[in-house]
Amino acid sequence: MKFGPIPIDKAEGAVLAHATTAGERRLRKAHRLSAEDVSLLKSTGISQVVAAVLAPGDLSEDAAAEKIAESMIHRNVEAKPAATGRVNLHARAAGIFTVDAAMINAINAVDPTITIATLAQHAPVENGQMVATVKIIPFAVASALVDAVARVCASGEIFAVNAYQPVRVGVIQTVLPGVKPSVLDKTLRVTEARLARSGGRLTAERRPPHEIGAVAEAAASLTRDNDIVVIFGASAMSDFGDVVPAAIEKAGGTVIRAGMPVDPGNLLVLGALAGKRVIGAPGCARSPKENGFDWVLDRLIAGLDVTAKDIAGMGVGGLLMEIPTRPQPREPLPAPKSESAELKVDIVLLAAGRSSRMGGPNKLLALFDGKPLVRRSAERALDSKASDTIVVTGHQRERVRAALSGLDVTFADNPDFAEGLSSSLKAGIARVASDAAGAV
Repeated sequence: MKFGPIPIDKAEGAVLAHATTAGERRLRKAHRLSAEDVSLLKSTGISQVVAAVLAPGDLSEDAAAEKIAESMIHRNVEAKPAATGRVNLHARAAGIFTVDAAMINAINAVDPTITIATLAQHAPVENGQMVATVKIIPFAVASALVDAVARVCASGEIFAVNAYQPVRVGVIQTVLPGVKPSVLDKTLRVTEARLARSGGRLTAERRPPHEIGAVAEAAASLTRDNDIVVIFGASAMSDFGDVVPAAIEKAGGTVIRAGMPVDPGNLLVLGALAGKRVIGAPGCARSPKENGFDWVLDRLIAGLDVTAKDIAGMGVGGLLMEIPTRPQPREPLPAPKSESAELKVDIVLLAAGRSSRMGGPNKLLALFDGKPLVRRSAERALDSKASDTIVVTGHQRERVRAALSGLDVTFADNPDFAEGLSSSLKAGIARVASDAAGAV
């Protein structure tokens, strides 16, 4: 492809690099010039255009993007028609997005003119959401480059949306003396809402004592009719031999991983029992906010296996937003500021003008309900939470001061008031306290 200024006589078939106006007609960027277009441009006095001329073997940007998209192997993803050298790919189902990062990197390494961008690995997506985009940078690329990308795509599935499945979930909430039923009820509602967004269904709940035997019995019972069992312990796991992991093993299951490098969510337990997955939920899972529990639960609902290695790899990006209700935050919450620690803000009241635009007497001294306007304004300022009220005087300085007698204000005289408002602003700001955060 050749790109640059082209004489108008040789521009037929070229692709415009920039939008161009010819008389009353506007030719858009990337428009392929016809013989009629060239005649029209010449008639308006245009002698050359900046354009691209495709060489033999080149593909236009749209054709190249479409060919690359067609060469991709994917699941539950559909490609939209090409436009401006771009093909967007959208999810055909709600689920978890997975991508072969090595293939994406290999495509982007073929040539800088060809790019593909995707969502992050294991990103949750909605039906219809864009998950990837192919973009051709110039107006055309060599077909050999497109063929090289197609060979990379032929090596296997490049990405997929793993659709959420209508799984059945059983919940166990252990009980200790002092545990309020209202807390358990709220946890159940939060869990139902969490499952609803991914198509899961809560089918049963047990509330046994926080004891290994009782929890093991409840877990064994719920695995018979459910795909996933979630256990909310009344007390957070503090050891790998604690109640929840020990109960999974006592019921005949195995603990896949206890603890995860995602915060909130560190105290999650993942196990297997009777071919089903059992999740010991961390305390943060009682909150609807995103935490490590979501990362594991969503993948399982989407039919993806979660291994100990998978959880170990969640650390990068695993530092999530703090949950305000957390019993033990990572860092102490900042102490509430005392009134003495509040920001200091001063008020600057401009009272130096001559009221020349109004005409007649000084409007600042005009009486409203028997009180000068400037005094009414100063009293309003003093009623606020401002640290100080600074009154800038100039024209009829003594009369203004007299109108404010008895008020706790600071005066700043502006001998240059006739020069305009800016001089009064300078005089007022100069009197603002050095430790003030600002002025109004």
